[in-house]
Amino acid sequence: MAVKSSDRPEPVHSSRINSISSQFSDGPMASPTARSSTSSWSEEPVQSNMDISTGHMILSYMEDHLKNKNRLEKEWEALCAYQADLTATNIALKEENAAKNRSLSVVAYDHNRIILKGESGHDHSDYINASPIMDHDPRNPAYIATQGPLPSTVADFWQMVWENGCVVIVMLTSLAENGVKQCYHYWPDEGSNLYNIYEVNLVSEHIWCEDFLVRSFYLKNLQTNETRTVTQFNFLNWNDHGVPTSTRSLLDFRRKVNKCYKGRSCPVIVHCSDGAGRSGTYILIDMVLNKMAKGAKEIDIAATLEHLRDQRPGMVQTKEQFEFALTAVAEEVNAILKALPQ
Repeated sequence: MAVKSSDRPEPVHSSRINSISSQFSDGPMASPTARSSTSSWSEEPVQSNMDISTGHMILSYMEDHLKNKNRLEKEWEALCAYQADLTATNIALKEENAAKNRSLSVVAYDHNRIILKGESGHDHSDYINASPIMDHDPRNPAYIATQGPLPSTVADFWQMVWENGCVVIVMLTSLAENGVKQCYHYWPDEGSNLYNIYEVNLVSEHIWCEDFLVRSFYLKNLQTNETRTVTQFNFLNWNDHGVPTSTRSLLDFRRKVNKCYKGRSCPVIVHCSDGAGRSGTYILIDMVLNKMAKGAKEIDIAATLEHLRDQRPGMVQTKEQFEFALTAVAEEVNAILKALPQ
């Protein structure tokens, strides 16, 4: 897709795109094992190396996409018809592994899956329904997209966290929605729980706003006695197959995640229920905005989504989620442009 100019968007898009005016910075941390809340946050400058003219071109292109519903429909149809080259999922569907999947339609590809150290696992298996997601460096995945843990896979989940050096977990689901279980409660509400050889201690739970909260865990490997701090960001306002009611809340959430992650080189674990719809939408938004922040001159969101689907099936499940990603990118670019010296 070439970035091109367009007319100004219709009022409905203009109001959505201009809705971002501030970001937040870290507030007071909760004391260990304490729960606290905050109703406001201070503004924080947008950090980006985006060129002003490039930013305006990209924003214009995004607005045109959001305005032109016929174009959006055709692009989504083309994305639905896209087929990855390598789609074998034989390992995921083996008899001994099938029960470890929430959905048999969203499982890790044979050629692109997180491989656990079998000798360390509670059942000596190397399988977990999780996919490394690369951006530009095939040696270092930027993310791990995975399903919400099941009761039988919690120990595998924490083993994956440990073995991949992960320190940030992005959880995009509630434990249950409308009476339907979306994810097993894989952490202790207080104190500590033991999952095979991994002891997980809840240090703090901080309610930032009605849309999300942040939990801090102390993770210990009882075999080696090594320890690590892991931070979980839990976004609560996003139902399965839908979109958040506000782009701003998700963009604020993303900034909070990235501020915590800054300077790390390990992958960010992203999960919803099946690890595809909401997880794919979040990763798509984050990946595109990270490219922009590094000064990319051209952005192709559809091609980026195809790149994600080459690595895990079902990434971004609905046209509404794809449109939400476009809207979120446009809003953030607008916020970046406002913060740049004019």
